[in-house]
Amino acid sequence: MSRIGKAPISLPKGVEISISDKNLVTVKGPKGTLEQPVDPAISVKLDGGTLTVERPSDAKPHRAKHGLYRALIANMVKGVSEGFVIEQELVGVGYRATTKGQQLQLALGFSHAITLELPPQIKVSAAQEKGKNPIIRLESADKQLIGQVAAKLRSLRKPEPYKGKGVRFVGEVVRRKAGKAAGK
Repeated sequence: MSRIGKAPISLPKGVEISISDKNLVTVKGPKGTLEQPVDPAISVKLDGGTLTVERPSDAKPHRAKHGLYRALIANMVKGVSEGFVIEQELVGVGYRATTKGQQLQLALGFSHAITLELPPQIKVSAAQEKGKNPIIRLESADKQLIGQVAAKLRSLRKPEPYKGKGVRFVGEVVRRKAGKAAGK
């Protein structure tokens, strides 16, 4: 039995779950509403304040999907109750970030500014303190979506190993390399 799959999901206060006959799980909470289609072979049962995910057999595809759907539903429950936050910092001279509604404008050392239109499910804010690196803060109820947007931001200018310049997650450690060896 999958250790992740057999763990029950407890529902916090204010979170409602509905399971349609077509195996569509809908989770509603204070931070929003999320939906996830579930494979017909996997059964999702709601008993009072706990949700359990069960599989019909020990076949390899069933074992794989058992833990997957349990983790996806648990992330949805956490997202609509608490939400997810990702913070990224811009390391480099002249690197800046500004927000205007759902648009994020970045100056990352290129000859032009980069403007990204973010999905409406994500709240974005940019903070710039004197003497510190600019910080971009992303908030959302959807863990997959916020992770995808954060990865897209990081891919615009990955941290390089010599000076450490680029877009990195707050607290991320970038392995540094020594530069050229000194001459004779």
